[in-house]
Parts: sequence; structure tokens; C-alpha cells
Amino acid sequence: MKNYATLLLMLLTLFSCSKKVEFSGKMVNAAPLDRLEIIDASGVGTLPLVNVGVEKDGSFKGSFEAPQDGMYVLNFAGKQALVYLKAGKDFTLNANALTFPKFSIGGPLKADNDFLQATQDFLVGYTAKLDMQKNMQLPENQFVASLKKIQADLYKNIEENAKKFSADDDVVRYKKNDINAGILSVISQYEMVQSQMRGGQPYKASKALQDYEASLQENKDALIEKHALYRSYLLTKMNDDFQKFATPKAQGKTDLITGELFKEFLAGKKQYSQKIKDYLMAFVISQADIRPDQTPANLAKISKLVDSDIKDDHVKKDLQNLLFAISGPKIGEAAPQAALIKADGSSYDVASKGRSKMLMFYASWNPYIAATAIPVFKEVVKFYGKKMDFVAVNFDDTKNQFVQTSNAMFKGTPVINVYPEGALGSDFAKKYGIYSFKLSPSYIVIDRDGKVASTFYYNLGDQKLIDILDRQTGLKAPVAPQPEFQLQNDLLAPQNAAPAAPAQPQK
Repeated sequence: MKNYATLLLMLLTLFSCSKKVEFSGKMVNAAPLDRLEIIDASGVGTLPLVNVGVEKDGSFKGSFEAPQDGMYVLNFAGKQALVYLKAGKDFTLNANALTFPKFSIGGPLKADNDFLQATQDFLVGYTAKLDMQKNMQLPENQFVASLKKIQADLYKNIEENAKKFSADDDVVRYKKNDINAGILSVISQYEMVQSQMRGGQPYKASKALQDYEASLQENKDALIEKHALYRSYLLTKMNDDFQKFATPKAQGKTDLITGELFKEFLAGKKQYSQKIKDYLMAFVISQADIRPDQTPANLAKISKLVDSDIKDDHVKKDLQNLLFAISGPKIGEAAPQAALIKADGSSYDVASKGRSKMLMFYASWNPYIAATAIPVFKEVVKFYGKKMDFVAVNFDDTKNQFVQTSNAMFKGTPVINVYPEGALGSDFAKKYGIYSFKLSPSYIVIDRDGKVASTFYYNLGDQKLIDILDRQTGLKAPVAPQPEFQLQNDLLAPQNAAPAAPAQPQK
């Protein structure tokens, strides 16, 4: 009996600590290729936690591991909405694609999300009546008084709705901190406007404004952890000082890592906790340094910087995942082994030795792939195909969809068509760092010894990729393929590596 009791206790503990969230719902009037994606809004990596398709009747379902309680972004058909979720708590979501981001949520978090929606509706109506441009021109004492009234009015509405919906303390606290972060951003804009009104001369806030500003951030660690707007506020405040610090140090450098400069800059800022420094460092590194066109040497520097100087485990893991998503498995190491199957159900070993391989990662729900990427890919296969293998790894939601798609796209082309069961949730996707934004498509090369020979590429016309294919085959491409369609995605768009500003204020 004692053993059964111990087992029961262990099971209860296991389930109570589970971070898995299951969800389902319906999106009426959805288009055939529409996808629903969920992202941790307070994370620093902004990688999708899950990406699911919508069935013909509008229904969808999925599951993911929620890293923490808090706000999550719902991406659907180019539109975004925020939803409050808790690790281990399932939910249902229903909406009309024509009116999204409006939605209704069901399950144990309904009350909290109804509370957030009510406070947001009030906020939109309230701020629409404010003339913030006029407020920016006010004398400082009047400006502070106006902000205190705004804060009091919004807090009152929060308390009323918290009582009405029986919202839990965490979400109420989140909403108040969200208001505080917004007001802090207004204060930073006021200081910039006042400086401009003085002909660019530095503006010195009075003690009254400084005290009010300090009162809005009594718990800085909680603000930095949950509110990206607060991170933007702090970086905006640091902008001028960082410019003066970084510009002379960056002169003449071509392999600049902005995160290294920002690390030096923060070293003397004893007023900030390690947690704040971690989040600000992560923001700068993710925006300025981690990008697809970064050199392998610089990616190695960034990885070392993240491992040695980011102390917060959650932040470190986010950045490590982002780095892996951009760079993929390490060049020169054995290609990760993970299950792939062909249309006939037989297995395929992507790490097998004998012939070099180019892997293409794609999905049929990318609306541009058939018209833009596939024709160029077929030309590359035609030229190099006798000397190396080309493997099209499909990430459609089901094996049946994979079979239909591969037959339609590659019939008559000497391509090895394979599929990882579980698609984006598969072990293969995890080991190769495959996310929805990399199905535009992306490419990676494995040499004849089964080792990784390249980082990820997103354009078959990239000269570096062509050089790798030439080396792997002994051939020489006479003319580089024409650059194919470039997917517009914030995560993939190359950023300016120069130390302009640590960040720009959020609008």
C-alpha cells in the first residue's frame, strides 16, 4: 500500500508540474492555407511554440510546452492578438477570420482573458479621447499631474473589472504593470520632445518627475521579465550614452558584435540588477547580432557571449534556441540522426555516408513556394544532380498531405522525398531547428561523410551556397541561379550590425 501511495504522489506531482497546454477551436471563414501560431510575448527569442493548420471546416487543434504563465501572441493570417495563458492549463479558442483579432476563449482561463479584453476595450476608448501631442507641450508639473490622473483612471477600471470577472491576482498585477510600462514610455517621449523644444539641449527632469518615474518601476525585475515595452523604455533612456560609448569603439571594425559593446557599456551600470542586464543584453543580441547573414565565426562569438554572460536560465535558453534556429547544427559535426520516411513508408537516413546531400525544408502551405522556389530548385538539381543527392523534407501536417504535395511538386525530378512524422513537432524538427519561418524554403548541405557542411541558406542564388555546392561536387556553376523570392519575416530580415541604438522605442 505504501508503494502505491508513493507512486500516486509522484504522478500527482508530475501532472501538477506539467507545462503542456492543449488547445482546440474553430476559425470560421478561414482560407485554406491559413495557419495559427503561438509565441511567448515576454520571451526574447520570439520563436513559435506551435504552428497548426486550419481544417476545411475551420477547426484546429494542437499542443505545446508553455515556458511560463503570462501573455502569448496569437499569429493568424498576418494579424496578431494577445492571450493570457498558464502552463498546464488547456483552452479553446473561437473566432471569425474576417474579424480577428477579436476572439473568445473558453476553459479555466476564460475569466482572466475576459478581464483583459474588458480593460483593453476601456483603454482604447480612453486613450482615443486624450490629446497626447498637446500633453507633450505641457509644463512639467501639469504633465505629471495629467499622467497621475491617467494612471488613477486606468487603475480604477482594472479594479472594477477584476471584481466583475473574478480575475486572479497575477493577471491583475500584470495589467497594472503594463499600464506603468506604457506611462514610462510616454515619459521618455516627453523628455525627447522637451529636448527638441530646447534646440537639442539635454533636458533635465525635475525631482517630482523623477520620483513619479521611480514609483512606476518599484519592481523592475518583474517589469523586465514580463513586459517588452519596459525593455524598450530602458534602452531608449540609454540610447544617447550608448552612442557616445560605442561609436569610437566601432570605427573600422568589420566583424562587429554589438552585444560585446553593450556588455562593456553595461558593466559600469551598478543601478541595474543582473536580471535587467540579461534581458537588455538579450534584446540587443537578438535584434542586432543573430541574423542569417552572420558569419560562422561571429555566430561562435555570440554563442560564447550568451553562454558566459547571460545568467538567467530562461533568457539563456531563449537565445540559445534562437541561435540554433538561425545557424543550425554545427558545421563539421555529424549530421543529427532523426527519423524520416518516404512515401512508401520506408525509412531514410539523412546522415548516411557516400554522397553529399542538399536538404530542402518546405511545406505546401507556404503560398509562394510552388511559383518561386521550386523552379529554381529544379534547375539546381538538374545541374548538380549527378554528383550529389537532393532531399526534399516536407513539413505538411499529415503523411497523406506529404504524398500529395511531393507528387505534385517533384514528379519527374530526381529528388528524394521524405517526411518527419509529427512535422513541426517532430524530433527531426527539433534536432535541425526547423520552424515555420524556415519553410520558405531553407537549405542545408551535408557532405559525403555525413557531416554538416553548411549553415542554413534561404536563397539558392547565394554565392556562398553555390561555392559549397561546387566544392561538394567538383562542378562549377556557369551562372548563379537568379535570386528567388525573399520571404519578408522580421526574424529573417538582416539587421544593421552597426551600433546605432540598442533599440528603437515601440510605437
